[in-house]
Amino acid sequence: MKNHFPILVAEDNPVSRKLLEKTLTKAGYEVSTARDGQEALGLFDERFFPIVLTDWMMPEMSGPELCRAIRGKSGNGYVFMILLTAKDSKEDIVEGLEAGADDYLTKPFNRAELMARLKTATRILELERSLKKANEEIKALSITDPLTGCYNRGYLNEKLPQEIKRVRRYGRALSVILCDIDHFKKVNDTYGHQAGDTVLKAFADCLLDSVREGIDWVDRYGGEEFLVVLPETPFEGANLVAERLRTAVAGEEIETSEGVLQITASFGVSEIDADTPDSLISPEALVKAADDNLYQAKEEGRNTVRGRPL
Repeated sequence: MKNHFPILVAEDNPVSRKLLEKTLTKAGYEVSTARDGQEALGLFDERFFPIVLTDWMMPEMSGPELCRAIRGKSGNGYVFMILLTAKDSKEDIVEGLEAGADDYLTKPFNRAELMARLKTATRILELERSLKKANEEIKALSITDPLTGCYNRGYLNEKLPQEIKRVRRYGRALSVILCDIDHFKKVNDTYGHQAGDTVLKAFADCLLDSVREGIDWVDRYGGEEFLVVLPETPFEGANLVAERLRTAVAGEEIETSEGVLQITASFGVSEIDADTPDSLISPEALVKAADDNLYQAKEEGRNTVRGRPL
């Protein structure tokens, strides 16, 4: 079975290069080879390699120069680099490490020593991968509402201003829909907060399932209110989306601990575009307009959509 960390080998000597490739492939690694540092850097630019094994003395670009070049790239993660060298003085070793190498191996290499070095590389890369995953999970938790899986107000405060800047920069429309579950307090008072939480989750799922993945996003604005953000969507399109959401919510049968419940929701739509006056181009103005339209929808009987562009 192949090791999940591919290796890039840079070695100008064809016999040594072939021997390294054969040894590593037999050990289960996926191996790509280059005849010098310059070719290795080109391969690295085409594909990310977590482990780089490079000879020190090569034409075009030496091993230390390759290490410096790779360290200078942002990359997709940490790269563990091992220098193969006939140099064994302390000064040479320090020079290689200062160039960005993590470890070194003297030539001719010993197979057992090479495998031990690669085990160390694998441990470090797995730790780095675990840390990266943990950081991503922490970040996701920090911007996500735990009950519904929608984004939270912190994410809204960071992301909505960025979306508005895009309106000015590219001259494209941005619409938002503020929606609110009708008579939600009655659901909690009649069936309890557990059933209320189930209703909130089902409502959020309905919103998430009805918008464009990777483009639109849904934020739990507060309580039973949710904000649907629709980048590059003019008012007419947003109004159609809101009507589709209203119909989908009204037709949903929600299984709760207290039996099957049905709900409705009200929707307020607002939009800004390249022609919107500067005084109205702000997150506060955009959301307030949607909120005013939502209030109108509530006043006019609920389970309806009201809106206007700014």
